[in-house]
Amino acid sequence: MEVVRCGEVEIDVSKRQVRRRDESIPVTATEFRLLEALASAPGRAFTRTELAERAFGHDHDALDRTIDVHVMNLRRKLDANRPLRASVIETVFGTGYRLGTTANGG
Repeated sequence: MEVVRCGEVEIDVSKRQVRRRDESIPVTATEFRLLEALASAPGRAFTRTELAERAFGHDHDALDRTIDVHVMNLRRKLDANRPLRASVIETVFGTGYRLGTTANGG
């Protein structure tokens, strides 16, 4: 998995870059680690605990709400100027989050 696309959003894992239509989207290191986890299995639902372990390591003390806030910030960045389209990061009620089902490897 080097590049994963979800609609207009492209996640380049090897370059640690996120782009939409050739425009760079600035994300924090934590946000990128969350995206990297989600992009590792597009369509798979990850629990908040799994995402926290990927973002902060196994010795994390992150609360579920911490992950929710990072996901909210990512959605603002990734979904900017896309008000009528589904979010790139989908909520899976009772479980956590997944990269949108329109994602595919590149």
